[in-house]
Amino acid sequence: MKGIVTLGIAVLLALNPVLSCEAASDDREEKIVLATDILKEITVIPEKGIPPSLLNDAAGVAIIPNVIKIGFVIGGRHGTGILLVRGRNGQWSNPSFISLTGGSVGWQIGAQATDVILVFKNRKSIDGIMDGKFTLGADAAVAAGPVGRRGEAATDTMLKAEIYSYSRSRGLFAGVSLEGSALQIDDKANASYYGRRDITGRNVLSGAAGRETPEIARLRAMLAASTPKP
Repeated sequence: MKGIVTLGIAVLLALNPVLSCEAASDDREEKIVLATDILKEITVIPEKGIPPSLLNDAAGVAIIPNVIKIGFVIGGRHGTGILLVRGRNGQWSNPSFISLTGGSVGWQIGAQATDVILVFKNRKSIDGIMDGKFTLGADAAVAAGPVGRRGEAATDTMLKAEIYSYSRSRGLFAGVSLEGSALQIDDKANASYYGRRDITGRNVLSGAAGRETPEIARLRAMLAASTPKP
């Protein structure tokens, strides 16, 4: 089964220019702006968004706008986005660029684009991503996250999951299953955006990126306002 899913992803990337060329054509600044807008949505609709307490206690957040999901029997999803972590002082790091790729098998047809948000409960999973390719569900427990203020109580009984996953479509958030999807640091995007060929995801997330842009400042301010608890 795993081999079939892997084959499906490879075929999709080869046959769909939108997927295979995204990393080369994507505007890094626009990606950060889109991520900031998604965070704003979270605060605007707390009754139908990610529970504030879950986000407030997060060790890290990944935001991947416009993830394309496409399939014909064998399906797959792919997108690029950003990952930020919260330091011991409660401040959020600069964003490191990441990619998300996953596949599935079943009777399906069609294509759609959604925003994906991952909320990390601890640094263990984040360290795994920085060490190399990281598979949700295999390298860390992932669960479709609860939604809205009523969902806050559910987080008390779901603490076994290290990562909570969400999708956003038409302004509404919903828990989504992403088991088997791979997360990976996008080294080329980091090098291009931060202007350093040798930069790593660990450098960026530890504060050694050495670049502060208006879009980064706005993103970090929005995230700090959404997660006031250190």
